[in-house]
Amino acid sequence: MKLIIVEDEQPARDLLKHYLAFDETIEIIGEYADGFSGALAINRDKPDIVLLDIQLPKLNGFELLELLDLSPQIIFTTAYDEYAIKAFELNATDYLLKPFSKERFTQAVQRAKEKVGNDKHQEVNVSVKAIASEMPLNRVVVKDSKGIHIIAMNDIFYIEAQDDYIMIYCTQGRYMKKQTMKNIEQRLNPMQFVRVHRSYIANVLEIDKLEPYEKDSYIATIKNGETIKVSASGYKLLREQLDF
Repeated sequence: MKLIIVEDEQPARDLLKHYLAFDETIEIIGEYADGFSGALAINRDKPDIVLLDIQLPKLNGFELLELLDLSPQIIFTTAYDEYAIKAFELNATDYLLKPFSKERFTQAVQRAKEKVGNDKHQEVNVSVKAIASEMPLNRVVVKDSKGIHIIAMNDIFYIEAQDDYIMIYCTQGRYMKKQTMKNIEQRLNPMQFVRVHRSYIANVLEIDKLEPYEKDSYIATIKNGETIKVSASGYKLLREQLDF
């Protein structure tokens, strides 16, 4: 069975490889020190099992899960027990709290091997992605045909509804992500992002001007020169947020 290690600390990777050296049924096909590289490798190489740390550079373990096209068996490895409940909610095969023994590690790997079957490369379970996408945001991660993009919250101008997707307009351009407006609205900082219209969420720091448009509606001009609609209820929220 093919296995990938995503762990930022070299001693921890070495220990995992040492534990696996005695298992002839496992082939380690890659090891990666950050979530960005790990996500690319998992989608490309389609491992059966992934040993995944949660606290990682570039992308954390939960952000990585949001980007997977396929569903390998996930064994979380971390020093932070605060993530345990969330890990099991994500249907992780197992959860190893550092430091863990060889016996405990072997037990987790055996459990993963037993779960690997004919459907090992099935699409990621919708509920897994849904739970992963409920965590509060301090950045937005988007995957498209050009790669993985990490967007800082302060770089976002506004977000537009596009049926079952959202379009994120930011300093780097615009990116489409499969997510509902309701879901991302719940994850954004309400002090910075306001649902100004059923189709728009605006970064209040990027609003340059508000003008009346039609009866009970307004137009907001964004600092990049673009305009978006503001409903009566959205205008009320903006007044409360901006105190004018």
